[in-house]
Amino acid sequence: MQTDRSKDRLRLWLKVLKATRAVESEIRENLRQKFTTTLPRFDVMAALSQHLDGLKMSELSGVLKVSNGNVTGIVERLVDDGHVQREKVPGDRRASRVRLTEAGIAEFARQAAAHEAWIDQMFDSVPEAEVQTLSDALDQVARRLENEGRDR
Repeated sequence: MQTDRSKDRLRLWLKVLKATRAVESEIRENLRQKFTTTLPRFDVMAALSQHLDGLKMSELSGVLKVSNGNVTGIVERLVDDGHVQREKVPGDRRASRVRLTEAGIAEFARQAAAHEAWIDQMFDSVPEAEVQTLSDALDQVARRLENEGRDR
C-alpha cells in the first residue's frame, strides 16, 4: 500500500524528470543555435577541461559514463574542428590520449560561460534560500544510489 509520502516522492521524481528534460532540451537548442555544436561535444570538452594533461579514450569514457564507441565519433569531430588533439600513449600502441588544444580551451571557455548564464536564467525563479536545500537533497539521493550500486 502506497503512503501519501511515497506518492509525494513519486510526484517529486516526475517533476525532477520533467524539469531535467526541459533544461536539457533548452541547453541542446542553445548550443546548436549559438555555437553550432552538440551537448555530447560540450560534455567531452567539459571533461577534458578538467584534465588538461589529457585522458586516454577509455578514461574519458569512464568520466562520461558512456562506451568508448560513443566517445570516438565525438572526439573525431572535435579533432577535425581543431579543439582536441590526439597523442599516442608511450608504451601502449593501441591507446591514445586526447586533450584540448589552445583553441579548444578558448572555445570551451566561451561555451561554458554561456552555459552558466543559461542555467542561471533557467533557475532564476527558484528562491535563493531553496537552491542549496534542493541541491543537497538531490546530492543525497545520488550519493545513496551510487553507494548502493557499489555494494552490489
